[in-house]
Amino acid sequence: MSDTDQLLVIIDPVARRLDGESVRIAKDVLSAGAETKICLPDGPEEFARLLARRGSRRPVVLGDDRALLRTVTLLHRERDPSRAPLALVPIGVPDHLRVARALGVPPGTVAAARTVLDGVARRLDLLVDDSGGVVLHRLDVPASRVLATAPPTVWDTCRSLVRTLVRPAPAPAHAVDRAHRLRVEADGVLLSDVDTPLEGLTVRALGGSAALTLAPAGAPAVHATAQVLTVTGPDFRYRADATVSGPVRRREWTVRAGAWALTLPREAGAV
Repeated sequence: MSDTDQLLVIIDPVARRLDGESVRIAKDVLSAGAETKICLPDGPEEFARLLARRGSRRPVVLGDDRALLRTVTLLHRERDPSRAPLALVPIGVPDHLRVARALGVPPGTVAAARTVLDGVARRLDLLVDDSGGVVLHRLDVPASRVLATAPPTVWDTCRSLVRTLVRPAPAPAHAVDRAHRLRVEADGVLLSDVDTPLEGLTVRALGGSAALTLAPAGAPAVHATAQVLTVTGPDFRYRADATVSGPVRRREWTVRAGAWALTLPREAGAV
């Protein structure tokens, strides 16, 4: 990192609420090693404005996977996400930091902050869909019902208890038919059609291509690579990293090789 490097440190509101101590430690480490501008946005709109006005400062996000995904999405919409490498100090609950870990960001606050200062920018691929959404690490089609359901509130729990008292409980999640009727095409080649029940499709952008794994119901998995993936069928939801979207009837994803840069430890291998 050069002596003239300047950082725009954007602290996600969720990180401030969940772990103020880790936020303080990260700020101290970053401020001791570089000229920093600390920003405390109150919500997504202000977050976007601060990022757009960063100028020559290198953006550093303190937050979880959702904050990282939001940042890369905004950079992609600028049509020049490679202008400056992005850095992340992961702060949040472990289940919301899986993408950061998978991409190679150190899990500890101090180690991650030092990586911001001493690491190197590594080019990573993106999956970009036809609505402008991006996938950093993993795409699941369709999203499972468990992942797509928000945690219950106290009121929801009370209503569930009342329903349980007046009628039989629903079948457990593992007993629900998980097969789906979807048409899957890779670079225009048909891999699965609606007449073949499909339990799921997992996709990762790696090495300039999308690596696909299809799980037909009652049949061996099917593996393929492609530049463009198209999924159509009855209303379905999908999980892009930490975000569940849909329902939609058609979605197309395209690989953008080396479309963004993330600061990672110097000794880390290619992701």
